[in-house]
Amino acid sequence: MKEVVSCERIKQLDAYTIEKRGIPSCVLMERAALKTVEEMERVFREKNTEEKILCVCGNGNNGGDGVAIARILFLHGYQAEIYMAGDSSSFTCETARQFSIASNYHVPVVNNPQWREYTTIVDAVFGVGLARPVMGKYKELIETMNRTAAWKVAVDIPSGVNGDTGAVMGAAFEADLTVTYGFLKAGLCLYPGRKNAGRTVLADIGVYGEPGVPEKKKILEEKDIRNLPMRTPEGNKATFGKVLAVAGSPGMCGAAYFCAAAAFASGAGMVRILTDESNRIPLQSLLPEAIIDCGEGEKAYQKAYDWCDVILMGPGLGISEKARFKVRWFLEKALSGKKVVLDADGLNLLSENQSWKKLLGDHVILTPHMGEMSRLTGKSIGGLQDSREASALEYAGDTGAVCVLKDACTVTAGSDGTVWYNLSGNAGMATAGSGDVLAGILAGMLCMYKGREISSGEMAEIAAMGVFIHGRAGDLAADKKGMYGMKAGDLVLTVPEVLKYGGRHEEI
Repeated sequence: MKEVVSCERIKQLDAYTIEKRGIPSCVLMERAALKTVEEMERVFREKNTEEKILCVCGNGNNGGDGVAIARILFLHGYQAEIYMAGDSSSFTCETARQFSIASNYHVPVVNNPQWREYTTIVDAVFGVGLARPVMGKYKELIETMNRTAAWKVAVDIPSGVNGDTGAVMGAAFEADLTVTYGFLKAGLCLYPGRKNAGRTVLADIGVYGEPGVPEKKKILEEKDIRNLPMRTPEGNKATFGKVLAVAGSPGMCGAAYFCAAAAFASGAGMVRILTDESNRIPLQSLLPEAIIDCGEGEKAYQKAYDWCDVILMGPGLGISEKARFKVRWFLEKALSGKKVVLDADGLNLLSENQSWKKLLGDHVILTPHMGEMSRLTGKSIGGLQDSREASALEYAGDTGAVCVLKDACTVTAGSDGTVWYNLSGNAGMATAGSGDVLAGILAGMLCMYKGREISSGEMAEIAAMGVFIHGRAGDLAADKKGMYGMKAGDLVLTVPEVLKYGGRHEEI
């Protein structure tokens, strides 16, 4: 896994590296420039074309990085030039130093760039410290850079992207490649900033975390799947967990199927679908491995509750009075110790019954998309998109549950303040049933930890891993089917491929 930081935090870590570890700022800047050039030259070798490069530099230290990049490229034999977008009287100390060094090496400086001449544009105008919308001449400059046909590289973060939220602040550079330093920034994970960044490369320049002070924002990687619990060789179907899927109203057996099939694909030993009688025959045909339970009333519900280890509620359930009674009954019962995944109509019922929040806690994973989160919180969708992390954290803190706020970059927040950004997945997953598959994966994931004490922070990590696996399944499905034609059923089929090496802690 990798740690993610806010703009304020990276400034603190930079200062800690300089003041406490003793690495001078100019050394960090030189390392950043060298790493960026290294990545650019890798691409240049693949392109095998003659390059003319313009480094567009601001007054701050981001501009100093850009000047250093231009100097190194120039000394490597490239036709590299510098355009200073700001006034030299406002240069930071490090940028002034880099500009002086570049002058000593006779790196060309242009005042009126002929934009069409350049094959590569390097954006080093603003860094993570940008605190207000881009306006005036700087907005015109960024828009001009975007209009060029050149290959575009951003230094640390595309100018104009909010480093914390990913929002475009008036105007933002549209990069093909972003080389960021030390840590990923939240704004490079969240859209639209992630789109503006293009391909993002994390470069190690010697800025690390403080000893004993773990960061609370993280992303998962493919190799983390190996850290899943090993499947007990002497186990049986009960050992590996039993999921109760409370899902499917009349005519909605598809949602019940997808969540139940995904729970099986994610390792659950047994799955029982508590559903409407009208769904019995189609579900028995679609998923003969599952137990189909059409019982009604508290006695039937108690039997199903006593049988299971994990309860998944909501997919295709509807919001009828019967569904309302059922969801409340199981939420109340689960307070005695069962894990719960609350999805889809379970969340819609929760939004209509705010008093149910007292039935939540760190045993519950909530999976709202933006529309459901809007209904849960009363906030507009636009407001939620502007503050995904803060909104997820606030709701997790308010309910004690894990909040999986689904979006192009899903944010998972725990009540302990941990945040996980998801970078797997693709636009092809925006299809009917995809959320039901995620709910089933989360239930299957919880079965992997049957019998273990799980803290609120661990619940958030398990949920984040489920989201990551869901996205990776989508990536595999897109490779096979393409993003236009893939369906939720394709995700169910690719989940086992993603989990193939789960629990295999040795090197593959």
